[in-house]
Amino acid sequence: MKKAIQILFIAILAYCCNSNTFDNHSKNKDFNSDWNFYLSQEDLDVKKITASKFKNINLPHDWVIENEFDSTLAKDALATGYLKSKGYGYYKKTFDTEPNNKNVVYLHFDGVYNNSEIWLNNKKLGFHPYGYSPFYFNISKHLNQNGKNNEVIVKIDHSRYADSRWYTGAGIYRKVDLISLNKVHIPIWGTFITTPKVSKTNATIQLDITVQNDLSTESNIKVKTVIIDNNNVEIKSTSTNSNIKENSTNQITQTIQVENPKLWNTTTPNLYKAITSIIKDNETLDTYETTFGIRSIKFDANKGFFLNGENMKIKGVCLHHDGGLVGAAVPKGVWKRRLQTLKDGGCNAVRISHNPASSEFLDLCDEMGIMVQDEFFDEWDNPKDKRHNKGESKSTDYITRGYGEHFQKWAETDLKNTVRSHRNHPSIIQWSIGNEIEWTYPKNAAATGFFNNMEWSGNYFWSEPPYTTEKIKEQLDAIPSGKYDIGRTAQKLSKWTKELDTTRPITANCILPSASHLSGYTDALDVVGYSYRRVLYDYGHENYPDKPIMGTENLGQYHEWKAVMERPFISGTFLWTGIDYMGEIRDPWPVRVQPSGLLNSAGFPRGSYHMMKTLWHDEPHIKIATQNIEKSLYIINDKKQIVAKDPEKWKRALWEWQDENDHWNYNLNDMIAVAIYSNCEEIELFLNDKSLGKRTLSEFEDHIYKWGVPFTDGKLVAKGIKDGTEITSEIITARKATKIKLSSKEIKLKANNNDVSHIIAQLIDDKGNPVKTDNKEIAFEIKGNAKLLGVDSGWIKSVEKFQSNKSTTHNGKTLLIIQTTDKVGDVQIIAKSKGLEDASLQIQVE
Repeated sequence: MKKAIQILFIAILAYCCNSNTFDNHSKNKDFNSDWNFYLSQEDLDVKKITASKFKNINLPHDWVIENEFDSTLAKDALATGYLKSKGYGYYKKTFDTEPNNKNVVYLHFDGVYNNSEIWLNNKKLGFHPYGYSPFYFNISKHLNQNGKNNEVIVKIDHSRYADSRWYTGAGIYRKVDLISLNKVHIPIWGTFITTPKVSKTNATIQLDITVQNDLSTESNIKVKTVIIDNNNVEIKSTSTNSNIKENSTNQITQTIQVENPKLWNTTTPNLYKAITSIIKDNETLDTYETTFGIRSIKFDANKGFFLNGENMKIKGVCLHHDGGLVGAAVPKGVWKRRLQTLKDGGCNAVRISHNPASSEFLDLCDEMGIMVQDEFFDEWDNPKDKRHNKGESKSTDYITRGYGEHFQKWAETDLKNTVRSHRNHPSIIQWSIGNEIEWTYPKNAAATGFFNNMEWSGNYFWSEPPYTTEKIKEQLDAIPSGKYDIGRTAQKLSKWTKELDTTRPITANCILPSASHLSGYTDALDVVGYSYRRVLYDYGHENYPDKPIMGTENLGQYHEWKAVMERPFISGTFLWTGIDYMGEIRDPWPVRVQPSGLLNSAGFPRGSYHMMKTLWHDEPHIKIATQNIEKSLYIINDKKQIVAKDPEKWKRALWEWQDENDHWNYNLNDMIAVAIYSNCEEIELFLNDKSLGKRTLSEFEDHIYKWGVPFTDGKLVAKGIKDGTEITSEIITARKATKIKLSSKEIKLKANNNDVSHIIAQLIDDKGNPVKTDNKEIAFEIKGNAKLLGVDSGWIKSVEKFQSNKSTTHNGKTLLIIQTTDKVGDVQIIAKSKGLEDASLQIQVE
């Protein structure tokens, strides 16, 4: 009996989702193990590369993250994050299959970065340029007849190593599946599940199923589908008889009613399985599982967003695809920790910036109840400037030529592969066809009146367009379009998407919405996303009242969320960004990341995280931050009150959060600005049990409690109350670091080559207090069946190698990630640092 997991359809007012990971259908072993890899700086004939030059690896694999940070890469590394990535990567794997002419065999890739060529047994299967879209080949005819010693080769040309505006990595960085099926089967991405009607008492499930007959004779079959709930209890089934002609496909539609459905939402992400079997003469030829969720979505131009009929705000963040120290080859467990931290902070949605997500990432979002905006492209007809943004005409050298080179030929294939592969995921609530595309069509910027307009002296971020809508339209009509027109391309992308899925709205991240509304661009959109243009929310709603509007790329600041909460017609926002990402560097060496994240690259929260948690989460929360008054945003006025140096600054704060600390270690009598992020109605602050006064949140327009406190050793305690619930938070003066404390939430793992443990090393004093004002180099030793994935303190200026057993702490801590092998047995982590006591931690691997 054979079994495949694949993916297909969605519904906007309610739909279901499929887990986009394929089960093995034959006796083949895990297809991601035991590959061979060689990296060359020259384009070589793989047959001439000696076997000894290859090293054994497991997939997923990113060859870039293994390298040292290198300042000599200069401006070419502004996109890559100072990691050398140029090269030609060669991957090889030898495998056996059953010598069975009744089977059809597929080779499926979830993502290869990029410009890949694939061969099987010296036969070229094809070329795939885009690094983020899934693709597959039917390899049945190219397998050796006896099934033995088949060899697959993947060549990756990453000579254009600055071809994107962020860190891409390089390699077969997502999973690969070998899928062996009966010749009468459901092909890859062969189901599409929607729920056209959804209520709390009843849901209609519609399954559109493709059945393929690769035999030279017709087949009379029965297609049976069983619906299983999240307790593995069968709740409904249906079957359909069908006659399929030889070498052809049939489309079969089945409808099932589910009473009292368990709806998928962000708090209880209930999932179902549709198990579809093809049966002939009482023999099961194929079994295909589709994981889905039942839910409805709606975007209203006046009332915002509705999930399952309930009005709610989208509290989202943008995420790039790198996982920090693991690069682009991100284990599922790494994403799980990161997403859980964001969700704990009140985040309920993620925008995948600016490319389709991996299937594993979407599986996690399904399982965790995180809504997703899945984005297709960062480039369309014309290229973007990979080094500095907005200098597109200068981005003409070889190494920066990106997907724009392939867009005309490949865009439809890549878009449709993505939709077919992803469309059963209940987490996906929007398709985004593009990101800040307007810069690449010059007349759009010129028409707004913002730029090169000597009569205007405003600020693009905070001002409405200097031109009227009539003037903008006049300019758009008058300025030549160039070879391509943004409106026509947008309509084309929208049409391709809706050919496969009409259940989700189409959106895009518009950086110049005042022009996009008039250029034909937004005519292709169901929801218009505004990029850093919250100042235009009212403008957009007044001038285009029938178009739903939301923020799709915004600043992680209070003023952004305040603008959303004050406007019922705004569905929500996606903040830039949820987590620091490598590349798109704007500061000089050694800054290696874009430090706009609510979390740093190690997944440790910043002040912006705690600010958003107080806005996004109903549970009471207090976070104490401190800073010398001179370094802070505040002063002590003539009335001895602490106030902002610039009372208006918070209203226009940009990407980076203010410099602050979360410790209580200063010089005696230093004046310290104590800033507290909280959603409590009132807070009383105590220093060594002495009250420093009680304040209410309504006193602070910027949503930040403030005290000016002369420093003295001891304990600073904040006691707050919210909705009748009391909460306390404290920070304590630490002494000299004498020990290391190791901790992990993942102390029981499986021996599966996949599971990971995040181990935090924190410096502590003799009393166990965390020391955050000292930093030490820590050396890690791993004893047992686990491998080191890397280390990272999260500091934006740390250029220590990720794949190392040594790491210098930042704010007294650093992160180590290990991954299991396929062998059981306890793993011991030992941490050592000069002058400190050793520390150890035991991890069980079963």
